[in-house]
Amino acid sequence: MSKSKNSSNPIIADIAEHDIQSAVAVAGHPLHAMSVHFPIVLVIATLGCDLIYWFSGDPFFLRAGVWTAGFAFVSGVAAGMVGTAELILVKGIRIRAASWTHAVAAMTLISIAGANWGVRLVDPAQVLPLGLFLSVIASGVTGLAGWYGGKLVFDHGIGIVISEDG
Repeated sequence: MSKSKNSSNPIIADIAEHDIQSAVAVAGHPLHAMSVHFPIVLVIATLGCDLIYWFSGDPFFLRAGVWTAGFAFVSGVAAGMVGTAELILVKGIRIRAASWTHAVAAMTLISIAGANWGVRLVDPAQVLPLGLFLSVIASGVTGLAGWYGGKLVFDHGIGIVISEDG
């Protein structure tokens, strides 16, 4: 794996010179990184509820799917607001292509989660097949958004605080 700081490349040197510390943090802990776990697990839980409902027919999982889809959307909007603030406020984040790919994937995910919740609220009978289809697509987009979010942390060091103590 190549290092992200390469002084022989002027473009990489320019990117490396910008601050990448979180602007929306509590005691140095980035709020976006702390909040994305909720929509991720709730999107996957919605898919689980749909699959179990499909195989069992138990209406409990239909109701549980409404709740998980709703909380996935609401928590996704909250995490998205914090992530958007980071994108706007921190130039070192804003100038990286992976940041924009992550943002677009996350906004797409939030839109799909909202549609999935809406389907369940308006017509629960549409959970099979439409809700299940949206849950599968949302789970795939979750993987894409998560991949680029992880790339920002692990490859670009976004939000990582390095201690001076060594």
